[in-house]
This record gives sequence, C-alpha cells and structure tokens, in this order.
Amino acid sequence: MTWAALKSETGTPISDLMQSSERAARFQVQADGMLFDYAKTSMTETAREALLQLAADRGVAERRDGMFAGAPINETEGRSVLHAALRAGPDAVIEVDGQDVMPGVRDVLARMRAFADDVRSGRHKGAGGPITDVVNIGIGGSHLGPEMGTLALRPYHDGPRCHFVSNVDGADIADCLDGLDPKTTLFIVASKTFTTIETMTNAETAKAWVQLGGGDLNAQFAAVSTALDKTEAFGIAPERVFGFADWVGGRYSMWGPIGLSLMLAIGPEEFDAFLAGGEAMDTHFRTAPLERNMPVMLALTGLWHSHVCGYPTRAVLPYDQRFSRLPAYLQQLEMESNGKGVTMQGDPVEGGSGPIVWGEPGTNGQHAFYQLIHQGTQVVPCEFMVAARGFEPGMDNHHRLLIANCLAQSEALMRGRDIETAREMMRKAGFEGTELERQAAHRVFPGNRPSTTLVYDRLTPYRLGQIIALYEHRVFVEGVILGINSFDQWGVELGKELAKQMEPLVSGEAAPDEKDGSTRNLLAFLKAIRG
Repeated sequence: MTWAALKSETGTPISDLMQSSERAARFQVQADGMLFDYAKTSMTETAREALLQLAADRGVAERRDGMFAGAPINETEGRSVLHAALRAGPDAVIEVDGQDVMPGVRDVLARMRAFADDVRSGRHKGAGGPITDVVNIGIGGSHLGPEMGTLALRPYHDGPRCHFVSNVDGADIADCLDGLDPKTTLFIVASKTFTTIETMTNAETAKAWVQLGGGDLNAQFAAVSTALDKTEAFGIAPERVFGFADWVGGRYSMWGPIGLSLMLAIGPEEFDAFLAGGEAMDTHFRTAPLERNMPVMLALTGLWHSHVCGYPTRAVLPYDQRFSRLPAYLQQLEMESNGKGVTMQGDPVEGGSGPIVWGEPGTNGQHAFYQLIHQGTQVVPCEFMVAARGFEPGMDNHHRLLIANCLAQSEALMRGRDIETAREMMRKAGFEGTELERQAAHRVFPGNRPSTTLVYDRLTPYRLGQIIALYEHRVFVEGVILGINSFDQWGVELGKELAKQMEPLVSGEAAPDEKDGSTRNLLAFLKAIRG
C-alpha cells in the first residue's frame, strides 16, 4: 500500500461520514479512563483498514517489541531506546547486551527520592536555611519536559517553587533570578555531557550569583549528568549527581533524573504516580490490538492527515490552561524525532517527513489564530484535549464553559456554514441585494475541517504520565511507518558547530573573511552597534 493509493479514499465530507449512527462508536479508542475520538476526520472504514495493514506491513508490532526488549533500534547511533525502562514497574527485567539495566534505574530513582525528601523536608539546606526555590538549568529535552510537567501539575505542588532557565540570552537567567534569594535557591544543572554551551554558560552565571550573594556552592548545586569528572570540576558533590544512560534520548528523558525538578515540586509519591501512568500506557501499547491501540490510531490519524490528505501542519489545542507548554513539548518530540529527510537506509522519505506541530491552549487560541483554522485557505487538522473536571473549587461554571467551547469548536470545524444559511442570516439582519451577497460571503465557513479529541477526567500525575507516553509512542509508530529513525537528531549538530566558529567573529578575535557576504554584512552592522 502506498500513500498515492490511499488518496483514492479522500473526498467524502466529514459531515456525510458522521451520518452513520455507528461512526462515533467505531472511530474512537478508550484506554484506562481516557477516550480518543477521531470520528470528525475524513478517514473511511476502508482507509483505516489500509492504514492498519500498512502498520502491520511496516513492522510496527515487531519494532515495538524490539524497543521494549532493548534491541538497538536507534541504528544510526547503535543504541537501544529504553526511556520506557525509567517508568517500568518494580519487577521489570530489561536487558541491554545481556545485562539487566533495571537495578541501575531503580538505584538512581531511589537516590532522587531521598534527595527530594531531604530538600522538601528542610533537612537539606542552603546557606540561609531550607531551600525555597529550585532553578532547573537545561535546554531542549532537559528543559521542555520538566517545565511542561511542573506547570501541568501545579495543583500538586507542595515543595519549593520551581523555575526554569534555558536560553543563552542573559535576559532569561536575569529575569529568573530577580527576586530569588542566593542563600536558599537550589540549582539543577541538566546536561548529560556537561558541555552544552547554553546550559554551562547559564550555570557559570548562577554559580557567580550564588557566590556573590553569600550562598553555599557545595549545598546549592545538583547535576543531571553522566560526566562525573566535569561535575566534580564544577564543584558538585558526587552524591548530588544523577545520571542516565545513552539509551534515553533528551526529549524522552523527563521520566528519570531530568524530572528531578518535578519531583521536588510534587514529591516522590506523586512522581511515582506519573511514572505509573506512563507504564500503564506502555502496557496498553504493547498489548492492545492495533485497531484498538490508542498510540497506533493517533499515529495513523496523523499520517492520514499529513501523508494522504497532504496537510503540512497540525495544531495541538489543549483546553487545559496548565497544559500551556504541552504544544512546545510535543513540537520538539515530533519535529526533532521525525523531522528527517531520509529513511534508515538513507533513501528519501516517501511522502515527506513529519508535519509542523504548533498550538496554544484554548480558549486563548480562539481569539488569535482560529480565524485561519476556520476560514483560511490552509486546512489545519486540530487535536483537541479536555478534562471533564478542573481543580478550582467554586469555579465549575468556568469548566463547563471551557468544555462547551472545546466541543463547539470541533463541531464548527466539521459543519461549517453554507452560503444559503449565511444569506438567511443577512436577510434577518435587514440586508438586501448586492450588499446581502457581500455580507453573506464573509460569513461562510467551508467546514469539513478535521479534528480529534482526547478526553480525560482530570490532569493528575497519573494522567500526565499516560498522555506523555501516548504521544511518545505515537511518534514512534509514525517513524516506523515512514521508515525514519525517530531517535537521533543529527540536524541540530551543524548549527552548533557553526556557532562555535562564529563566536570569535562576533567578539572580533577573528576576521570573517571566509564567510558569505550576508553574514559578513550582518557581523559588520552588529559590530558597529556594539562598538
């Protein structure tokens, strides 16, 4: 089956498909308290069968089983892919090269729990007393995951306040430190190699800030890294260094030591619930038949939109304000994983790579970019998410309105408004003739715009774990079907290399003679301003 062959199944309006009384029940998947609805898409029964067959033909099940068994499925780097090991249960045995990796995973997690308990109880102190604030310094997967998770689980915070710094722009760390106490702030420096230029630049600034403010460098720094020699040289004691293996990619790493800031905020027990949610989704992914497998059907729906219908973007629209950083997190997860131009074999990817992922929480987005989604010329598949209940006592009216908006938007995208309905509206408003036609034209909605909806009870640590694991496995399935290695990221290397070469040109220590004309011109203009 090819993408071109599947295109013959496009063309039926979504509203026509929805005339079937069975469609809603047949085009949804439930898993452990969550429901994924993909009925408001143009996927037909025949198309779904073809996509499921494609998943089987491309070896999704076999590749999945290989991943969980520790096989080196990251072939370009010769590594296993075992982020799921970080959330595996107490009896799990997972071997890499014949050695069970789980004792090491459990040991690090136990050390994290002990450290978190010490900090949260006040036993671990800074120069000025108990730790009041935690600043996570990282970038990419060492930043987006814990920041997203910490914001998502705000109702569960009962530990120190957590802050996040990632950008090498000095404004980021300056704004973060403003108002914090250098004697009671704990810094977590998250860099596996302890060489990431943005992270280490910010870490050195934090170190100087603590020193200048009379803090205790020995007590107020921890690290998430495997480079013990470098963390020791920085001044971080070995007992406060938490490492993870190279079979955990950065964007998949919040389940382990990268999630230390989240554990400090919500406590080890709630962090364990987060891990349990991820493990539950792993079990579902491993055992559910493909047609009733939530990650598989989420992936197939995404591929239907991107590779069959030809829609180049998808919008992630959580109707959950605490999920404000989820679109950015999923943007990295999807685009760094499947933003590849060649297959495992080095051949061009058939039909293109993964889509552009973007989004914003509802209802804010409704007053920003939904205009384009409803009436623009581009079709943007929308992925709605909504909880049945919120956490705010006495504000159930807020949540009813939130749910109503979420469901109304997906219905409006599907139904649209035809010209006759728009004309009738204008007649009732008193318009006639040419002006009626002109006004009516502006009120037509094309409709037939696809969307999916994920529904859950409440954004608990367990549900967060389920949702993040769901999207991780979705990316995996898409990558397998596209023939892509979802677990390397060579595309980020070239910019890093050139940035190192560029710094002496910016400082004036070297001449930009070998650079292109545009770069030389930009450097000259910047130099004139900077002096």
